[in-house]
Amino acid sequence: MALTAAGVDCGTNSIRLLIADVAGDGGLRDVHRETRIVRLGQGVDATGQFAPDAIARTRAALADYAELLRMHGVERVRMVATSAVRDVANRDVFFAMTADVLGAVLPGAVAEVISGTEEAELSFRGVVSELDSARGPFVVVDLGGGSTEIVLGDGGVAASYSADIGCVRLTERCLHSDPPTPEEVAAARRVVVEGLDAALRVVPVESARTWIGLAGTMITLSALAQNMTTYDAAAIHLSRIASSDLLAVCDRLIGMTRAQRAALPPMHVGRADVIGGGAIVAEELARELRARAGIDELIVSERDILDGIVLSIAG
Repeated sequence: MALTAAGVDCGTNSIRLLIADVAGDGGLRDVHRETRIVRLGQGVDATGQFAPDAIARTRAALADYAELLRMHGVERVRMVATSAVRDVANRDVFFAMTADVLGAVLPGAVAEVISGTEEAELSFRGVVSELDSARGPFVVVDLGGGSTEIVLGDGGVAASYSADIGCVRLTERCLHSDPPTPEEVAAARRVVVEGLDAALRVVPVESARTWIGLAGTMITLSALAQNMTTYDAAAIHLSRIASSDLLAVCDRLIGMTRAQRAALPPMHVGRADVIGGGAIVAEELARELRARAGIDELIVSERDILDGIVLSIAG
């Protein structure tokens, strides 16, 4: 009999849920998958604390998720918190909130903060479990709100690094105008290049053959590259984007106003103000991977850390 398990991933920009049935062979069948933009990391880079309204938005979304856990008879849940939670001064408020909301459904359940290394490993496991090993080694990039995880591996993780260059953090730090000025974009690029230089000293991507991109920014870039008018998960999953097409989409996004981005059909309303920062990260990654490994395309996966979280509690 299949086990019904759930993973919750709470990041800087979004809180995400996967409820899945776990087969005897460890395969996952999605029951429910959902993303809410809650901007938990609002202002954290500047203040070092969670804002009360950010906690309230996150609590409201988590309460809805808890009801889904109850409705689907979830037997095990694991909630992980990533970049936004690692260094804030008032994170106890966040953990108390998660214990209250999740504990009402599954006693004792509470969020846990994980390191960038574990975040990278969970993302890698969630993605490569369904890929053809002949395409490895893989470089898996999870481009989030507060950080970007870069993982190299084949059968397992060989090297990983968590760089503080997420789309929310970069936007709050550098991209203040609407649209961003050339000077702001140049400053953001310097931050990204510096972050990638540190990351790629640790992660030797020169040996990689395939680049896999995860999470909301990458998914949105795929949708835009495919000229989608509505979000289509099946068409996005394992879609392949030539680097030239990726750079063209990123350049267009960076130069747009927030209102222009929000008007794009596949754009989530909560992502329009920060995706320019994510596009800068994606551009610089594309350039580095082409120069260092000769990789000239991005494959975008709908599988990600959520799948790794569920697999981590399935046994």
